[in-house]
Amino acid sequence: MVYSLAASTLTLAAPVGCDTSSAEGVEPTAAEAHGPSRVLVTGADEEMLVLEVTAANKVVLRLPRVEVGQGITTAVAMMIAEELDARLVDVDIPLAEARTKGNQYTGGSSSVRSLYGPARALAATARARLVTAAARRWHLPARSLRTRDTMVVAPDGRTATFGSLTAAAARIHRPDVSSRPKPASEHKVIGRPTGRIDARDIVTGKAKYAGDLEVAGAKPTVVARPPTLGGHLVSVDDRAARAMPGVHAVAKVAGGVAVVAESFHHAFKARDALRITWRPGPLASLSDAAIRTRLRAAVPSVGAPPRGSAQVEGEFEFAFVSHAPMEVLTAVADVRADRAEIWFSSQTPMDARESIASAIGLPKSKVRVHVVRGGGSFGRRLNYDAAIEAALISKAARRPVKLMWSRGDDIRHGRMRGASHHRIRASHARGRVVAFSHAMASVSESYERQGLTAQGGVAVRGGVTTVAAGPLPSDSGLYNFGRVSESSGSVELAMPLGAWRSVDSGTMRTAEEIVVDEVAAELGKDPVAFRRGTLRNKAVKAVLDKVAAAGDWGRPLPSGQAQGVAVHEEYGSCVACLVEIDATDPKNPRVTKVVMAADVGTAVNPRGLEAQLMGTAVDGISTVLRAGLHIDRGAVREGSFADFRYARQQHAPLRFEAHIMPSRHEPGGAGELGVPAAAGAVANAYARATRTKPRRFPINF
Repeated sequence: MVYSLAASTLTLAAPVGCDTSSAEGVEPTAAEAHGPSRVLVTGADEEMLVLEVTAANKVVLRLPRVEVGQGITTAVAMMIAEELDARLVDVDIPLAEARTKGNQYTGGSSSVRSLYGPARALAATARARLVTAAARRWHLPARSLRTRDTMVVAPDGRTATFGSLTAAAARIHRPDVSSRPKPASEHKVIGRPTGRIDARDIVTGKAKYAGDLEVAGAKPTVVARPPTLGGHLVSVDDRAARAMPGVHAVAKVAGGVAVVAESFHHAFKARDALRITWRPGPLASLSDAAIRTRLRAAVPSVGAPPRGSAQVEGEFEFAFVSHAPMEVLTAVADVRADRAEIWFSSQTPMDARESIASAIGLPKSKVRVHVVRGGGSFGRRLNYDAAIEAALISKAARRPVKLMWSRGDDIRHGRMRGASHHRIRASHARGRVVAFSHAMASVSESYERQGLTAQGGVAVRGGVTTVAAGPLPSDSGLYNFGRVSESSGSVELAMPLGAWRSVDSGTMRTAEEIVVDEVAAELGKDPVAFRRGTLRNKAVKAVLDKVAAAGDWGRPLPSGQAQGVAVHEEYGSCVACLVEIDATDPKNPRVTKVVMAADVGTAVNPRGLEAQLMGTAVDGISTVLRAGLHIDRGAVREGSFADFRYARQQHAPLRFEAHIMPSRHEPGGAGELGVPAAAGAVANAYARATRTKPRRFPINF
């Protein structure tokens, strides 16, 4: 259901169940600015999409999601182009600013799934009204007209662009043709591998990120931060910094001391000239070994195994991991006495708006949040630490600021994936698994519930607490493993944690897939054959069969080289991954080949999905073999890509294949899907190549 604004252009909006001329929370459109509007139909779609056809023949859809490199703008543009029969080049997908209602959450591999129906329905309705407008202009039956290339075509060859029809279409209440979306059998755009609509802008520098914005008066800003997590400012001598050329302001903030200057060069120089005394954070006596000990102690018991069964057991450790998006956190803020504007990349702009308003003491109706594209996220931009901090600095300095967290700032003080410890036991009898138990403990984010500092960081309430065990959502139901039990415990640390791509599955499934391989070896079975015989889902078996065939599973390899395989099912989708590794030098292993197969239902853009899978393969390579964070006496040791060793080009597979399984089902999730399978396959390949049982990740840590 949609409503139309009767104005100089056709503007459709997903409804909010109201009977006023514009929906609360949806920003004013160009159409509204030109004249009165009228609601024609209302409904209750929380996506609140706004689609406009302009007189210049552009189709504009204001997207309530953020583009962080995952390609959602391209996927949605393809949905719109499909239903409108528009040229993809004529479709623009600007990002909607923070609203007061609706769904603006970007995460959980949910964007394509949640937008697929509403976006197509909106575009199909727009097409029906445009066709009706042309039919009435030409005095022809609407059913005799066709659409292509962003125009309506008559049987005699006459054409009219959508832009030339938009004003008339905006006045149509009931179209003369169906407004139902096309069946999948008629798709010409959806399902076709397509390059990103913003690719040229990205490579030429036309695409704008927060750091590229020119906001009047906004000056480069950086913050001096404590050496330990949760450290506090005791005193600062800023006389030398204030006297340096190009420095506009120095201000104390919750996270440290901010410097506002004429350029980032001036700002960093002045920051380094500050003489600061810090009080150590509450974890200053805590390092990796102690954290691992506490995590191990917090893992619940797996209970007694079934009588008469033999056991395959393993304990697994996973380190903290930084998100480390290529674009560092940046936010522009202009806070005045009676209003505020903030520009940054956010996966949760509505929550951010509310938190920013609270932090600076303004009603949220006086705070405007502009959502900007981001250069990577992997869950990092679910949090808005930098935006709150920028707003507070702007308020304190009484001027607009452009705050940038350096790479070291984000790695040492930003969000990270929590460390975890897993204990798994597979019980087998008579050649099959009869019970499977997985107990784990992770560093908990529960401190967040105790409150946040003004900068969105940790409100420290003390040291370390062990949280009681509880049930854990079962992933191992993927296999027919008899009685499956899972439980969890946690250790609460005053650390800035955050959702990292694939969240819990990235560690849980990795550990479980390692145990599946070890069970197969114990039973004398091939890992692929064993999985085929125990997997519950036919779709998972199909992707496993695909990678086994495409990757030539079982082919002879030299000593020190091996294959590994793993599968995963989540978000209504499934994936399998086959890896080949050269671990002739176990300290410097190299993944040489990755083959992945995924069933995600309808793949709107197979090329985009292939890119997502490639990214998850690199994530698996990185977190299993190389990349993690150490904690040394309450401080993060790593501070750049020089020591946070994410995979570089020299570590990427020499050969990568992605196979997208055909499907007519609704889209499932894809962005996070591949990480657990890739990580599990890399770990299993390394184990087979080195004839070891890896238990601590990353392996070379």
